[in-house]
Formats: sequence, structure tokens, C-alpha cells
Amino acid sequence: MSVEIKGMDALLKELERKLGKANIQRVTDRALVKAADVFVKELKRQFQSFKDTGASIDEITLSSVRTVNGARTITVYWEGPRSRYRIIHLNEWGTVKHPSPRGKGRVAAALKNSEKAYRDVLIAELKRGI
Repeated sequence: MSVEIKGMDALLKELERKLGKANIQRVTDRALVKAADVFVKELKRQFQSFKDTGASIDEITLSSVRTVNGARTITVYWEGPRSRYRIIHLNEWGTVKHPSPRGKGRVAAALKNSEKAYRDVLIAELKRGI
């Protein structure tokens, strides 16, 4: 089942005309930051299930809001002195020798679990800003 929404481009252009491109971007950026915080909170909760030193949790980092392929985006990544970015992929997908590590699928679970809350925060912030 699919839904087709007609007039969305016209609506967006009208909002941009009335509010200004800078205001729309400011509101969108603020909504993205708050929604990303919701996801990071869930990601940290998921990582508690296989926490050993806590370095994977401590090194979760959010990028600043930027435009990627025409869309405003925030990236969640791992950065820090313990270089946990090197093993996050191994925890998420496993290896040939260890196909089911303790943290397998936790990033995907966090994405799924936070999807509704993420949307709700985005909608609330956009309504508040516009």
C-alpha cells in the first residue's frame, strides 16, 4: 500500500516564502538535534546489555547538522581515545570466527526502538518552530 501526497512541493515553497529559508533551516536544525538526542539515548540504553568498560558508550558522538545530498543530516559515530569505531561494525554484524557477539544487532534495535519517539520529537519541534 502506498500513499501519494499532492501539493507537498507547493506547501514547502509557500512556507519558505512566508517564513524565510533561514528560519526554516534553523527550526529544522533544532528539531534534528533534539531527535538525534532521543536516538543516542536509546543507543546508549541498548549498549548497556554488553557493556564491559563502557568505552563504546562513552565514544558515541553526534556530528553538527550539515547538508548531505540536499538534506539536512546529523551523523552518529564513534570517536575517542579508545578507538571503538574500529569494533562497532564487528559488534553489530559479527565475524566469521564469532558470528554472534554479545552486542549483535544493538544499533539496529536502537534504530527500530527509537523510530516513533524520533518522529514525535521532530513533529513537536517543527510545530513549535513554525
